[in-house]
Amino acid sequence: MRPIERRKVEHLLLSLRLAGEGLGDTLLGDVHLIHRAAPELDLEDVDTSTEFLGHEFEAPIIVEGMTGGFDLARDVNAAIASAVEELGLGMGVGSQRAALEDPELADTFRVVREAAPTAFVVGNIGAAQLLEYDVEALERAVEMVSADAMAVHFNPLQECVQPEGEPRFRGVIERLRNVCSALSKPVIAKETGCGFSREDATLLVSAGVSAIDVSGLGGTSFAAIEGLRAKMMGDRTLYEMSKTFAGWGLPTAVSILEVRSASPDVPLIASGGIRSGLDVAKAIALGADMAGIGLPVLRFALEGGAEAVKRYLSRVMRELRVAMFLAGASSVDELKKKPVVLSGALLQWAQQRGLLSALSRP
Repeated sequence: MRPIERRKVEHLLLSLRLAGEGLGDTLLGDVHLIHRAAPELDLEDVDTSTEFLGHEFEAPIIVEGMTGGFDLARDVNAAIASAVEELGLGMGVGSQRAALEDPELADTFRVVREAAPTAFVVGNIGAAQLLEYDVEALERAVEMVSADAMAVHFNPLQECVQPEGEPRFRGVIERLRNVCSALSKPVIAKETGCGFSREDATLLVSAGVSAIDVSGLGGTSFAAIEGLRAKMMGDRTLYEMSKTFAGWGLPTAVSILEVRSASPDVPLIASGGIRSGLDVAKAIALGADMAGIGLPVLRFALEGGAEAVKRYLSRVMRELRVAMFLAGASSVDELKKKPVVLSGALLQWAQQRGLLSALSRP
């Protein structure tokens, strides 16, 4: 097994351990929808469907890109793809760098489109790799999964604590600008567990990204995962450093407001610790257009295959419908306009960073 394949396996297995999650708070608990005791609609009237980047979804939910590049990933991706195809949702794949370096691994990604011929599929490459690959290579990544969009993931903290890390990001925004103008598909800027700030969002929008996926603090911690890998490899310094920074980043709820304050219109995916339909509803009301879910889907895919993934996502969709009903929203567009109350640490963040204006959406 090549080193990059081994790293992907370790990422998947370690992400399932508790050390890879729960080291931060999304602060979605500080977001409160207003209960409507007289909603003036029936539950069956609630329509969760939406449109994102020109694609229709049965609900504003996308499974985050998590894996690929080794044998087990093929089965995981196939299970997730089968479920999202049936439910009318979307999904991403993990970083395709391994398959670009070794075409024999491409089928671990290609299986997604085979199992989900009509679903919205997002390719994936690292921001640092933009400095290595030309647009032709990125087009190969698009073609590999017949992607509807390409995610460029930003992971500076992970690169700092990863034993093989390459924390080199100078010039990435200018390269991103070139990619956005030349690539055949929309580009989604995606964080990996630390969120994007208002300052980041301004740079990304100016570079021409078509959407932003915040991937904030509160979900899977790649700092913790890389720390465990470092410990396994005998690097005590990196392990201790990973613990120092395990809680670093912008909570998901904060990052939603940060991005929305920088750009009222950029399509926005809220991810990082999204676990229920109520989380989805809160994220949408706070300013997101879609919500991304990762780790729970991975767990269900490994434990029970496509059917287990389908059951979980179906429950999330039903919870979203109930939350919309209780908030008096018959559509996703109506949910975006519903009032929310902020409390606790999130309110403090919003006040100190001047983010409260981001809550006003037409």
